[in-house]
Amino acid sequence: MAELATLARPYAEAVFKRAKQTDSASAWSQSLLFLTRVVEDQRLSQIIANPIVSKDSKISIMLDICQDQIQDEAKNLLKLLVENGKLQLLPEIVALFEQYKADDEGYVNVDLYSAFSLTKAEQTKYIATLEKVLNKKVNATVSVDNALIGGILARAGDKVIDGSIRGQLQQLAKRL
Repeated sequence: MAELATLARPYAEAVFKRAKQTDSASAWSQSLLFLTRVVEDQRLSQIIANPIVSKDSKISIMLDICQDQIQDEAKNLLKLLVENGKLQLLPEIVALFEQYKADDEGYVNVDLYSAFSLTKAEQTKYIATLEKVLNKKVNATVSVDNALIGGILARAGDKVIDGSIRGQLQQLAKRL
């Protein structure tokens, strides 16, 4: 995973820099998300991974699928990734781009896991607490994870805030 991030970082930085220059970060987000969905399609991924299929054919197929769904600069990125044999980096490029975008716009994407479904009031309370702890606006995705037993687990990039019962039991086991 770390190697993919290392390889994807220059592409993500270049895309983010270009998005800032042209004030088109949201358009880039949409284009990159669409490209990722296309690349992750099982049938298409077999074609992309096939060494017999030429790079020109791969580009042609991808551009035919994308047509007007992505902006012209994203098409250039697609061509560059295919030419360099780096199309498999696209999901990691998207993740890094979204992280750069979030940092620039002053928010953080947080995956919030709970043992039980949360009411809107509980979600609001936890999000407000996370905003104070992280000193940023929080864009939360809430999911249920029964393995937590109880409590909340929040992941913001490489930062993890574990307030779950499972986490507390693990801490107790380490201390004993």
